[in-house]
Amino acid sequence: MTTLASLNAVTSSAGSRPRFRDLTAAEWIKTRSLRSTAIAYGVTALAVLGFNLGVAYDTYTYWTTQAAADRAQFIADGIPLQHAFGSNAAVVMMLALGATGALTVVGEYSTGTIRTTFAAVPARGAVLAAKAAVLAAVSTVFGLLLATASFFGTQAILGARDAGIGIGHPGALQVLLGSALLAPVCALAGFALGALIRQTATTMIATLVVLLILPMFLTDGRYWSALVGHATPYKAWLRLADPGYTAGEFPWTTAGAWTVYAMWAAAAVGVGMVAVRRRDQ
Repeated sequence: MTTLASLNAVTSSAGSRPRFRDLTAAEWIKTRSLRSTAIAYGVTALAVLGFNLGVAYDTYTYWTTQAAADRAQFIADGIPLQHAFGSNAAVVMMLALGATGALTVVGEYSTGTIRTTFAAVPARGAVLAAKAAVLAAVSTVFGLLLATASFFGTQAILGARDAGIGIGHPGALQVLLGSALLAPVCALAGFALGALIRQTATTMIATLVVLLILPMFLTDGRYWSALVGHATPYKAWLRLADPGYTAGEFPWTTAGAWTVYAMWAAAAVGVGMVAVRRRDQ
């Protein structure tokens, strides 16, 4: 939680009206001082790497049992890129980062320390913006480190069977960045839901529904279903993680997927700031 001491420290250095960088400094102090934050990110990283490296090792183990034609097709079909960051790993990261983002806001409301925060800094919009900035920065670095470790780890395992690819392979950088930036997008989505709902259990359920369950119900077989589905972070990641994408009845582009990422991040920050300004607490 943001402690009164940390808020007083930044406000005293800037007078009665703290600057934005002072607010982000206070949020960073809170983030790095919470043991639960490190545990959450650490467990998420282990789970994601476990899924991705496990699939790559399974391929390594049974590689010699495959026919020569199947081995060649494995690379031609872009399967090494699918191993670099699989859908199971993406789902785990989405839910974990969404929950982390939600707790950034909900945690203070559930304990009541949000009153201390707003008493020290009445500019609620600035407080929420600082929270979002620190959350986005930390989750982006986390996503980049995790996606990079996953890519090079899986390709090193596959490379032992001459089935790995390098970062210069067509589509490799897109998969890496698309997987990495999924982390801050989902964290900010959870952040926005937390600012709106402010109840832990309900927020977690809403995060699950919005990030995972909703995209599963939206198929590509109907225009409006495909259109709405394409506007979700999970579907956007699927588009970016599939460089060998084959256009269907309602195709879309990688530029569209990147736009979805950007719009979700911007909308989440906006929703959070509006929500906190419109309520008494």
